[in-house]
This record gives sequence, C-alpha cells and structure tokens, in this order.
Amino acid sequence: MVVLHVKVKPNSKQQSMVKNEEGTYIIHLKSPPIDGKANQELIKILAKQFNIPKSQVSIKSGLSSKNKLIELPDSCIISEN
Repeated sequence: MVVLHVKVKPNSKQQSMVKNEEGTYIIHLKSPPIDGKANQELIKILAKQFNIPKSQVSIKSGLSSKNKLIELPDSCIISEN
C-alpha cells in the first residue's frame, strides 16, 4: 500500500491539489467539514487523480482532522510533480 500525508483545507473557493516540498499533499476542498462531506469529496478527488475506484481510497487516520493519512493501492502511479 501507498500512504499519502494529506492536509485538507475545506470550504475553499476552488478544488486543487498540490504537493509541497515536504511531500505532503495540500488539497483544497469546496465542501464544508460537516457530516463527512469534506472526506467524501477528498476520496472522490484522490480516486479521480490516481485513476482508481473510490473503494480503494482509505482514510487511515484523521477522519475529523485537517491532517490525514490516506492509503492507496500499490498499483497507483504517483508522480513527483
């Protein structure tokens, strides 16, 4: 499995995903952090970005935090840009 360190910023005006110099992904989400809406949007974005089913994206820690650990299958190709 591939583990990503992610920092989410809910309630953003635009969706975006950027990898910083420490290797953490900063992901701006439009959804509010209410009733799991931001987590659902995060899973949808990551599944689309890495071309995998949403069922293969797993939030391992940080369900109610802005800092999260996300687990993806080994078959994901993660570019360094």
